[in-house]
Amino acid sequence: MDQRVRVLLEVFDQAYRAPAWHGTPLRGTIRGISAQQALWRPPPGPGRNCIWDLVLHTAYWKYIVRRRLLRDPELSFPREGANFPALPGRPDEAAWRRDRALLDEQHALLRRAIAGLDPAQLERRGWRSKWKVKQEVSGIASHDLYHAGQIQVLKKLMERRLGDGV
Repeated sequence: MDQRVRVLLEVFDQAYRAPAWHGTPLRGTIRGISAQQALWRPPPGPGRNCIWDLVLHTAYWKYIVRRRLLRDPELSFPREGANFPALPGRPDEAAWRRDRALLDEQHALLRRAIAGLDPAQLERRGWRSKWKVKQEVSGIASHDLYHAGQIQVLKKLMERRLGDGV
């Protein structure tokens, strides 16, 4: 594998699941979170994101980057909505497990697309994007870390507010 693609994969994986010097990756931030905790919103509540919103949002953007890399208009996200897909109608533990699995699946699918990149494509502009392919990949890793930080803050706020010991 080309060294540039290998480095992009390392950064991508580090932001999502691998041990990293920066702290907890995105997947680690949701470990041990219940559906009820994932639904908690900081005051005043409505209009604020909950952890579950952020999980669906990050899954959606992994799909968008994959679609851009593969240049495939036939790809579709398996949930209704865009950017911040709607929470399930019945947000219980089973739905929470499914949406965490959706995030894992979207990560794996995007990882496969990144691994299959021709190094010559890295400087090309992404399909329907103003960014180069290499920027799309490093950007989605940064996106995971940004939202991992938000989730950590939400957990601390929840702990202080509810005493849940999250």
